[in-house]
Amino acid sequence: MSEPENRRQAAEAAAIRRRWITLGEVLAVVAVIISGLTFWNSYQERSNSQAEKAAEKQAKQAKAQTLILSATADARNLRLAARDPEQAIQGQTLTFPSALGVKGIDTVDPRIEASWVESAWKAARKHGGAKGGSGDARLPVAITTRFVSGGAAHSDTAIYDVGYRVDEGLLDTDVQLLGLSLVERGTARNVQPKLDALWKRRTG
Repeated sequence: MSEPENRRQAAEAAAIRRRWITLGEVLAVVAVIISGLTFWNSYQERSNSQAEKAAEKQAKQAKAQTLILSATADARNLRLAARDPEQAIQGQTLTFPSALGVKGIDTVDPRIEASWVESAWKAARKHGGAKGGSGDARLPVAITTRFVSGGAAHSDTAIYDVGYRVDEGLLDTDVQLLGLSLVERGTARNVQPKLDALWKRRTG
């Protein structure tokens, strides 16, 4: 075999080796990319799973700390209870608008008595904040409820309207409680100013 032929074959062999080396390098890079993508996908899945669990836990905690009261009329009382059966009320403080001059009431038995509303109604009439005659009316009160949920103690403060009806007779006045509805939420620090402002808006 001639010298030129040998050089040609050697060059071809070297070119083939270079191609194989280049292909191997490409495959190695592809393998690294695939490995990186696999790791990233696994990381993303773990992150998403952790985020979902954290969001679910936060939602459960928020639900456990949020209290909504329901009321059942019982003769001259409103029996109060948490709408969520997993929440157990331990005690409540009822606060009335300052303009009425009615003292707050603490109770471990969740309820609103007609006599409490009647006292507030009489004070409101005295100050021109309640209508006379018969008919349905509403009285805003602030209720701070201490309750247990999920084994932890919580406190909730909100303003509720107590619905009632007044029947004025010749000799006495009969107050019948009708129900309870949520007006707005507050805190132990700001609920009294909110309650007073609400009362002022309603009574002018």
